[in-house]
Amino acid sequence: MEKKMNSTGFRFSQFEAKSTSPFDRLFEVFKELITYTSGDFDEAMDWLKQLDKEYKLTTDDYSLEDFIEDLKKKGYLREEVKPDGKNGLQITDKTEQAIRKRALEQIFGKLKKSRTGQHKTKHTGIGDEETGVLRDYQFGDTLDKISMTDSIKNAQVNHGIGDFQLTEDDLVVKETSHNSQMSTVLMIDISHSMILYGEDRITPAKKVAMALAELVTTRYPKDSIDIIVFGNDAWPVKIKDLPYLQVGPYHTNTVAGLQLAMDILRRKRNANKQIFMITDGKPSCLKMTDGSYYKNSAGLDPFITEKCYNMAAQAKKLNIPITTFMITSDPYLRRFVEEFTASNRGKAIYAGLEGLGEMIFEDYENNRKKRMR
Repeated sequence: MEKKMNSTGFRFSQFEAKSTSPFDRLFEVFKELITYTSGDFDEAMDWLKQLDKEYKLTTDDYSLEDFIEDLKKKGYLREEVKPDGKNGLQITDKTEQAIRKRALEQIFGKLKKSRTGQHKTKHTGIGDEETGVLRDYQFGDTLDKISMTDSIKNAQVNHGIGDFQLTEDDLVVKETSHNSQMSTVLMIDISHSMILYGEDRITPAKKVAMALAELVTTRYPKDSIDIIVFGNDAWPVKIKDLPYLQVGPYHTNTVAGLQLAMDILRRKRNANKQIFMITDGKPSCLKMTDGSYYKNSAGLDPFITEKCYNMAAQAKKLNIPITTFMITSDPYLRRFVEEFTASNRGKAIYAGLEGLGEMIFEDYENNRKKRMR
Protein backbone atom coordinates (compact mmCIF):
# COMPACT_ATOMS: atom_id res chain seq x y z
CA MET A 1 0.00 0.00 0.00
CA GLU A 2 1.16 3.51 -0.73
CA LYS A 3 0.71 6.08 2.04
CA LYS A 4 0.52 9.84 1.59
CA MET A 5 0.91 12.48 4.28
CA ASN A 6 -1.48 15.45 4.49
CA SER A 7 -2.68 17.84 7.17
CA THR A 8 -5.29 15.44 8.56
CA GLY A 9 -3.26 12.24 8.68
CA PHE A 10 -2.64 9.34 6.31
CA ARG A 11 -4.39 8.63 3.07
CA PHE A 12 -4.16 5.11 1.62
CA SER A 13 -4.53 4.21 -2.00
CA GLN A 14 -4.31 0.98 -3.98
CA PHE A 15 -0.74 -0.03 -4.83
CA GLU A 16 -0.06 -0.05 -8.55
CA ALA A 17 2.98 -1.89 -9.82
CA LYS A 18 5.17 -0.11 -12.33
CA SER A 19 4.27 -1.07 -15.84
CA THR A 20 6.99 -2.81 -17.83
CA SER A 21 7.27 -3.24 -21.55
CA PRO A 22 6.94 -6.68 -23.19
CA PHE A 23 10.65 -6.52 -24.04
CA ASP A 24 11.70 -5.84 -20.43
CA ARG A 25 9.58 -8.71 -19.10
CA LEU A 26 11.05 -11.17 -21.59
CA PHE A 27 14.56 -9.80 -21.14
CA GLU A 28 14.49 -10.60 -17.39
CA VAL A 29 13.63 -14.23 -18.18
CA PHE A 30 16.17 -14.33 -21.01
CA LYS A 31 19.03 -13.18 -18.74
CA GLU A 32 18.26 -15.96 -16.29
CA LEU A 33 18.10 -18.59 -19.04
CA ILE A 34 21.30 -17.47 -20.76
CA THR A 35 23.10 -17.90 -17.43
CA TYR A 36 21.80 -21.44 -17.00
CA THR A 37 22.75 -22.38 -20.55
CA SER A 38 26.28 -20.96 -20.19
CA GLY A 39 25.74 -18.41 -22.94
CA ASP A 40 24.16 -20.78 -25.47
CA PHE A 41 21.61 -18.56 -27.22
CA ASP A 42 19.86 -21.34 -29.16
CA GLU A 43 19.31 -23.44 -26.03
CA ALA A 44 18.11 -20.40 -24.08
CA MET A 45 15.56 -19.63 -26.79
CA ASP A 46 14.34 -23.24 -26.80
CA TRP A 47 13.69 -22.92 -23.07
CA LEU A 48 12.03 -19.54 -23.59
CA LYS A 49 9.69 -21.04 -26.21
CA GLN A 50 8.67 -23.77 -23.78
CA LEU A 51 8.01 -21.22 -21.03
CA ASP A 52 6.03 -19.11 -23.47
CA LYS A 53 3.78 -22.07 -24.32
CA GLU A 54 3.13 -22.77 -20.64
CA TYR A 55 2.89 -19.24 -19.20
CA LYS A 56 1.88 -17.12 -22.23
CA LEU A 57 4.80 -14.71 -21.99
CA THR A 58 4.18 -13.19 -25.41
CA THR A 59 1.09 -11.67 -27.03
CA ASP A 60 -0.31 -11.30 -30.51
CA ASP A 61 1.23 -7.82 -30.62
CA TYR A 62 4.68 -8.90 -29.40
CA SER A 63 6.12 -12.30 -30.37
CA LEU A 64 9.44 -14.01 -29.68
CA GLU A 65 10.54 -12.99 -33.17
CA ASP A 66 9.89 -9.36 -32.22
CA PHE A 67 11.90 -9.91 -29.03
CA ILE A 68 14.88 -11.28 -30.98
CA GLU A 69 14.78 -8.34 -33.37
CA ASP A 70 14.77 -5.94 -30.41
CA LEU A 71 17.74 -7.77 -28.88
CA LYS A 72 19.63 -7.15 -32.12
CA LYS A 73 18.58 -3.48 -32.37
CA LYS A 74 19.54 -2.78 -28.75
CA GLY A 75 22.97 -4.39 -29.16
CA TYR A 76 22.39 -7.51 -27.05
CA LEU A 77 22.86 -9.94 -29.95
CA ARG A 78 25.20 -10.16 -32.91
CA GLU A 79 25.32 -12.47 -35.90
CA GLU A 80 28.40 -14.61 -36.37
CA VAL A 81 29.54 -17.65 -38.32
CA LYS A 82 29.50 -20.86 -36.30
CA PRO A 83 32.17 -23.60 -36.55
CA ASP A 84 29.88 -25.58 -38.89
CA GLY A 85 29.87 -22.65 -41.32
CA LYS A 86 26.29 -21.61 -40.65
CA ASN A 87 25.23 -18.18 -39.44
CA GLY A 88 24.07 -17.93 -35.85
CA LEU A 89 23.39 -15.49 -33.05
CA GLN A 90 25.70 -14.78 -30.11
CA ILE A 91 25.29 -12.56 -27.04
CA THR A 92 27.42 -9.42 -26.89
CA ASP A 93 29.52 -7.68 -24.23
CA LYS A 94 26.47 -5.57 -23.43
CA THR A 95 24.50 -8.72 -22.56
CA GLU A 96 27.35 -10.05 -20.41
CA GLN A 97 27.34 -6.82 -18.42
CA ALA A 98 23.55 -6.94 -18.08
CA ILE A 99 23.82 -10.50 -16.69
CA ARG A 100 26.44 -9.42 -14.14
CA LYS A 101 24.31 -6.46 -13.10
CA ARG A 102 21.27 -8.69 -12.66
CA ALA A 103 23.28 -11.12 -10.54
CA LEU A 104 24.42 -8.21 -8.37
CA GLU A 105 20.85 -7.01 -7.90
CA GLN A 106 19.62 -10.53 -7.14
CA ILE A 107 22.25 -11.21 -4.48
CA PHE A 108 23.38 -7.87 -3.09
CA GLY A 109 19.88 -6.40 -3.27
CA LYS A 110 18.67 -9.07 -0.85
CA LEU A 111 21.62 -8.43 1.42
CA LYS A 112 20.97 -4.69 1.61
CA LYS A 113 17.33 -5.26 2.51
CA SER A 114 17.90 -7.95 5.10
CA ARG A 115 21.23 -6.97 6.61
CA THR A 116 21.16 -3.18 6.81
CA GLY A 117 23.39 -1.91 9.60
CA GLN A 118 24.82 -5.35 10.35
CA HIS A 119 28.26 -4.93 8.77
CA LYS A 120 30.28 -4.81 11.97
CA THR A 121 33.80 -3.46 12.30
CA LYS A 122 36.10 -2.94 15.26
CA HIS A 123 37.05 0.53 13.98
CA THR A 124 34.59 3.39 14.30
CA GLY A 125 34.90 7.14 14.60
CA ILE A 126 36.82 9.13 12.02
CA GLY A 127 36.91 6.63 9.20
CA ASP A 128 36.93 6.39 5.45
CA GLU A 129 33.27 5.91 4.52
CA GLU A 130 29.95 6.88 6.02
CA THR A 131 27.87 3.91 7.18
CA GLY A 132 24.51 5.70 7.12
CA VAL A 133 24.19 5.21 10.89
CA LEU A 134 23.83 8.11 13.34
CA ARG A 135 25.18 8.16 16.91
CA ASP A 136 25.31 10.67 19.76
CA TYR A 137 28.02 13.31 19.66
CA GLN A 138 31.12 12.50 21.71
CA PHE A 139 33.94 14.78 22.82
CA GLY A 140 36.60 14.84 20.09
CA ASP A 141 34.24 14.41 17.13
CA THR A 142 35.03 16.90 14.37
CA LEU A 143 32.42 19.42 13.25
CA ASP A 144 32.31 18.13 9.69
CA LYS A 145 30.95 14.80 10.96
CA ILE A 146 27.96 16.37 12.73
CA SER A 147 24.67 15.91 10.91
CA MET A 148 23.19 19.40 11.27
CA THR A 149 19.81 18.49 9.79
CA ASP A 150 19.24 15.66 12.26
CA SER A 151 20.71 17.68 15.15
CA ILE A 152 18.35 20.63 14.52
CA LYS A 153 15.45 18.19 14.25
CA ASN A 154 16.41 16.76 17.66
CA ALA A 155 16.56 20.27 19.13
CA GLN A 156 13.06 21.07 17.86
CA VAL A 157 11.70 17.84 19.32
CA ASN A 158 13.50 18.23 22.65
CA HIS A 159 12.96 21.96 23.28
CA GLY A 160 10.16 23.08 20.99
CA ILE A 161 10.18 25.68 18.22
CA GLY A 162 9.10 28.60 20.45
CA ASP A 163 12.16 28.32 22.69
CA PHE A 164 14.63 26.94 20.18
CA GLN A 165 18.10 26.04 21.47
CA LEU A 166 20.75 23.59 20.29
CA THR A 167 22.66 21.77 23.03
CA GLU A 168 25.34 19.12 23.02
CA ASP A 169 22.72 16.50 23.88
CA ASP A 170 20.93 17.25 20.59
CA LEU A 171 23.96 16.66 18.39
CA VAL A 172 24.30 13.48 16.38
CA VAL A 173 27.23 12.36 14.28
CA LYS A 174 27.41 10.45 11.02
CA GLU A 175 29.13 7.19 11.86
CA THR A 176 32.05 6.16 9.69
CA SER A 177 34.09 3.01 9.31
CA HIS A 178 37.67 2.32 8.33
CA ASN A 179 37.69 0.55 4.97
CA SER A 180 40.86 -0.93 3.57
CA GLN A 181 41.63 -1.80 -0.01
CA MET A 182 41.20 -5.49 -0.63
CA SER A 183 42.61 -7.99 -3.10
CA THR A 184 40.39 -11.03 -3.44
CA VAL A 185 40.73 -14.28 -5.34
CA LEU A 186 37.55 -16.28 -5.79
CA MET A 187 38.16 -19.99 -6.46
CA ILE A 188 35.35 -21.98 -8.09
CA ASP A 189 35.31 -25.76 -8.21
CA ILE A 190 34.33 -26.96 -11.70
CA SER A 191 34.80 -30.67 -11.10
CA HIS A 192 32.14 -33.04 -12.40
CA SER A 193 30.49 -33.34 -8.98
CA MET A 194 29.20 -29.77 -9.33
CA ILE A 195 26.38 -31.14 -11.51
CA LEU A 196 26.01 -34.63 -10.08
CA TYR A 197 22.85 -36.10 -8.59
CA GLY A 198 20.59 -33.77 -10.57
CA GLU A 199 21.66 -30.66 -8.63
CA ASP A 200 23.02 -27.66 -10.52
CA ARG A 201 25.68 -26.16 -8.27
CA ILE A 202 27.74 -24.39 -10.88
CA THR A 203 25.08 -21.83 -11.87
CA PRO A 204 24.73 -20.36 -8.34
CA ALA A 205 28.54 -20.27 -8.12
CA LYS A 206 28.69 -18.41 -11.44
CA LYS A 207 26.07 -15.93 -10.25
CA VAL A 208 28.07 -15.22 -7.11
CA ALA A 209 31.22 -14.68 -9.16
CA MET A 210 29.46 -12.32 -11.60
CA ALA A 211 27.80 -10.37 -8.81
CA LEU A 212 30.99 -10.05 -6.77
CA ALA A 213 32.93 -8.95 -9.84
CA GLU A 214 30.28 -6.34 -10.67
CA LEU A 215 30.28 -5.08 -7.07
CA VAL A 216 34.07 -4.68 -6.95
CA THR A 217 34.42 -3.02 -10.35
CA THR A 218 31.56 -0.55 -9.79
CA ARG A 219 31.44 0.14 -6.06
CA TYR A 220 35.03 -0.57 -4.94
CA PRO A 221 37.18 0.23 -7.99
CA LYS A 222 40.36 0.39 -5.88
CA ASP A 223 39.89 -3.24 -4.86
CA SER A 224 40.87 -6.11 -7.12
CA ILE A 225 38.99 -9.31 -7.86
CA ASP A 226 40.52 -12.29 -9.65
CA ILE A 227 38.53 -15.42 -10.42
CA ILE A 228 40.05 -18.82 -10.99
CA VAL A 229 38.51 -22.22 -11.64
CA PHE A 230 39.97 -25.55 -10.65
CA GLY A 231 39.43 -29.12 -11.80
CA ASN A 232 42.39 -31.34 -12.70
CA ASP A 233 44.31 -28.07 -13.09
CA ALA A 234 43.60 -24.44 -12.24
CA TRP A 235 43.45 -21.40 -14.49
CA PRO A 236 42.18 -17.82 -14.33
CA VAL A 237 39.02 -16.73 -16.12
CA LYS A 238 38.16 -13.24 -17.26
CA ILE A 239 35.10 -11.52 -15.87
CA LYS A 240 33.56 -11.36 -19.36
CA ASP A 241 33.85 -15.15 -19.67
CA LEU A 242 31.90 -15.97 -16.50
CA PRO A 243 28.50 -16.49 -18.20
CA TYR A 244 30.06 -19.23 -20.34
CA LEU A 245 31.62 -21.17 -17.45
CA GLN A 246 30.85 -24.90 -17.50
CA VAL A 247 31.67 -27.97 -15.46
CA GLY A 248 34.09 -30.45 -17.02
CA PRO A 249 34.92 -34.14 -16.56
CA TYR A 250 37.44 -33.21 -13.88
CA HIS A 251 38.63 -34.35 -10.49
CA THR A 252 39.29 -31.74 -7.78
CA ASN A 253 42.84 -30.38 -7.63
CA THR A 254 42.49 -27.98 -4.68
CA VAL A 255 46.27 -27.62 -4.37
CA ALA A 256 46.59 -26.27 -7.93
CA GLY A 257 43.86 -23.72 -7.22
CA LEU A 258 45.53 -22.54 -4.02
CA GLN A 259 48.94 -22.29 -5.69
CA LEU A 260 47.55 -20.12 -8.47
CA ALA A 261 45.56 -17.97 -6.02
CA MET A 262 48.63 -17.28 -3.89
CA ASP A 263 50.77 -16.54 -6.96
CA ILE A 264 48.21 -13.92 -8.00
CA LEU A 265 48.00 -12.35 -4.53
CA ARG A 266 51.79 -12.19 -4.11
CA ARG A 267 51.84 -9.68 -6.97
CA LYS A 268 49.20 -7.44 -5.38
CA ARG A 269 50.30 -4.35 -3.47
CA ASN A 270 47.25 -4.18 -1.21
CA ALA A 271 47.95 -5.11 2.39
CA ASN A 272 44.60 -6.87 2.69
CA LYS A 273 44.38 -10.12 0.75
CA GLN A 274 41.96 -13.01 0.95
CA ILE A 275 40.84 -16.17 -0.80
CA PHE A 276 37.24 -17.34 -1.13
CA MET A 277 36.87 -20.97 -2.18
CA ILE A 278 33.54 -22.44 -3.34
CA THR A 279 33.61 -26.21 -3.51
CA ASP A 280 31.29 -29.16 -3.01
CA GLY A 281 33.70 -32.04 -2.71
CA LYS A 282 36.91 -33.41 -1.37
CA PRO A 283 40.31 -32.89 -3.04
CA SER A 284 40.93 -35.88 -5.28
CA CYS A 285 43.75 -34.92 -7.63
CA LEU A 286 47.37 -33.72 -7.65
CA LYS A 287 49.67 -32.87 -10.53
CA MET A 288 53.04 -34.55 -10.08
CA THR A 289 56.43 -33.07 -10.98
CA ASP A 290 56.67 -35.29 -14.08
CA GLY A 291 53.38 -33.86 -15.43
CA SER A 292 51.27 -36.90 -14.59
CA TYR A 293 48.17 -36.76 -12.37
CA TYR A 294 47.64 -38.64 -9.15
CA LYS A 295 43.90 -39.20 -8.69
CA ASN A 296 41.89 -40.88 -5.95
CA SER A 297 38.14 -40.37 -5.60
CA ALA A 298 37.67 -43.24 -3.15
CA GLY A 299 38.03 -41.18 0.02
CA LEU A 300 40.16 -38.65 1.86
CA ASP A 301 43.59 -39.62 0.57
CA PRO A 302 46.25 -38.53 3.14
CA PHE A 303 48.77 -37.90 0.36
CA ILE A 304 46.41 -35.32 -1.18
CA THR A 305 44.97 -33.81 1.99
CA GLU A 306 48.41 -33.23 3.55
CA LYS A 307 49.38 -31.19 0.49
CA CYS A 308 46.21 -29.10 1.01
CA TYR A 309 47.02 -28.51 4.67
CA ASN A 310 50.54 -27.41 3.73
CA MET A 311 49.15 -24.93 1.20
CA ALA A 312 46.76 -23.54 3.82
CA ALA A 313 49.68 -23.07 6.23
CA GLN A 314 51.72 -21.30 3.54
CA ALA A 315 48.83 -18.90 2.94
CA LYS A 316 48.73 -18.18 6.68
CA LYS A 317 52.44 -17.23 6.62
CA LEU A 318 51.62 -14.79 3.81
CA ASN A 319 48.75 -13.32 5.89
CA ILE A 320 46.17 -14.58 3.40
CA PRO A 321 43.07 -15.93 5.14
CA ILE A 322 41.03 -18.53 3.30
CA THR A 323 37.26 -18.74 3.66
CA THR A 324 35.89 -22.07 2.45
CA PHE A 325 32.26 -22.19 1.40
CA MET A 326 31.37 -25.88 1.50
CA ILE A 327 28.11 -26.31 -0.40
CA THR A 328 27.48 -29.85 0.77
CA SER A 329 26.65 -31.13 4.23
CA ASP A 330 28.54 -34.43 4.07
CA PRO A 331 29.81 -35.12 7.62
CA TYR A 332 32.67 -37.16 6.16
CA LEU A 333 34.08 -34.08 4.42
CA ARG A 334 33.75 -31.83 7.47
CA ARG A 335 36.87 -33.40 8.93
CA PHE A 336 38.95 -32.29 5.97
CA VAL A 337 37.47 -28.78 5.95
CA GLU A 338 37.99 -28.36 9.70
CA GLU A 339 41.64 -29.42 9.54
CA PHE A 340 42.22 -27.30 6.44
CA THR A 341 40.70 -24.26 8.17
CA ALA A 342 42.76 -24.87 11.31
CA SER A 343 45.96 -24.94 9.23
CA ASN A 344 45.14 -21.49 7.83
CA ARG A 345 43.24 -20.09 10.83
CA GLY A 346 40.67 -19.02 8.29
CA LYS A 347 36.95 -19.67 8.23
CA ALA A 348 34.72 -22.48 7.06
CA ILE A 349 31.09 -21.94 6.18
CA TYR A 350 28.92 -24.97 5.52
CA ALA A 351 26.33 -23.54 3.20
CA GLY A 352 23.70 -24.81 0.88
CA LEU A 353 23.09 -23.11 -2.44
CA GLU A 354 20.34 -21.01 -0.84
CA GLY A 355 21.90 -17.89 0.65
CA LEU A 356 25.42 -18.61 -0.65
CA GLY A 357 25.69 -15.21 -2.31
CA GLU A 358 24.49 -13.27 0.73
CA MET A 359 27.07 -15.01 2.96
CA ILE A 360 29.94 -14.31 0.59
CA PHE A 361 28.93 -10.66 0.25
CA GLU A 362 28.64 -10.30 4.03
CA ASP A 363 32.12 -11.75 4.44
CA TYR A 364 33.56 -9.52 1.74
CA GLU A 365 32.06 -6.36 3.25
CA ASN A 366 33.24 -7.25 6.75
CA ASN A 367 36.78 -8.02 5.62
CA ARG A 368 37.07 -4.69 3.80
CA LYS A 369 36.64 -2.91 7.12
CA LYS A 370 39.57 -4.47 8.95
CA ARG A 371 43.22 -5.16 8.41
CA MET A 372 43.78 -8.82 7.75
CA ARG A 373 47.23 -8.98 9.31
